[in-house]
Amino acid sequence: MATEPVPLDRRQRRRLETIEEVLDVAIEVMAEQGVAGLSVGEVARRMGIRPPSLYVYFPSKHALYDALFERGARLLVTQVRTKTADLASRDASMEEILLDAARVFVRWTIEHPAYSQLLFWRPVPGFEPSPSAYAPATELVTLSSERFAAMRDRGLLRTDVSLDVVQRDWTVLIAGVVSQQLANAPDEDFERGRFVAALPAMVAMFARYYGAGPTSVPRRRATRERSRRSDR
Repeated sequence: MATEPVPLDRRQRRRLETIEEVLDVAIEVMAEQGVAGLSVGEVARRMGIRPPSLYVYFPSKHALYDALFERGARLLVTQVRTKTADLASRDASMEEILLDAARVFVRWTIEHPAYSQLLFWRPVPGFEPSPSAYAPATELVTLSSERFAAMRDRGLLRTDVSLDVVQRDWTVLIAGVVSQQLANAPDEDFERGRFVAALPAMVAMFARYYGAGPTSVPRRRATRERSRRSDR
C-alpha cells in the first residue's frame, strides 16, 4: 500500500526555498563572471546575507558547484526527454530524427551557457561532480543510446557498428558544435549562431555514414569494390 508523502513543515519549506534562491543567484553570477568566477561572497552579497550563512546550506564552494551541476543536468534531461520522446518512432529518416534531436539539445546549451560550461567543460580546477549529481547526465546518454537502438530496430541504422561507437561519435559531433559556438561566438543566439548553422550539414554527413540506407558509406564503397573487380 502506497503511503502519502509527509508534508514539509514551515522550516523545511523555507530551507528548500533558500537553497533554490542561492542556486538562482549563483547561476546569475556564473553567467556574468564565468563559471570559475563564482564567489560565495558575491552570492551572499546579492542575497543580503553574510557569507557564513550560506555554509549552512552548502558546506563548501564545491558543494555549491555540485548542486548547480545536478540542477543543470536535470533541467537538460527534462528538456530532452520532453521534446524528443517520440522522435525515434516517427515515420522519418535517420537524418530528420537526428537533426530534430540535435536542435533541441544545442538550443538548450546555447540558451544556458553557464550551465553548459559547467556540464561539458572542466572550468573549475579540482571539481568533480558527485555520483548523485552526475546521474542525470548519465540519463542523457541513456536516452540517446535508446534512440539509436530504436532506429536500428527500424532498419535505419547500420548493424555492423556497435551502438557505443555510434553514441561516441554523435557526442563528439554535438559537443564540437556546442563548444565552438560558446567559445568563439557566445553572444550569438541559436538562430544566428554561425557554428549552430553547421548542424544540418554535420548531421547529414553522420547519417550518410551510419545510416543503413542505399547512400551509406559502406554500401557505396562495396559497390566501388565490385566495379573494380569486374573491370579486371
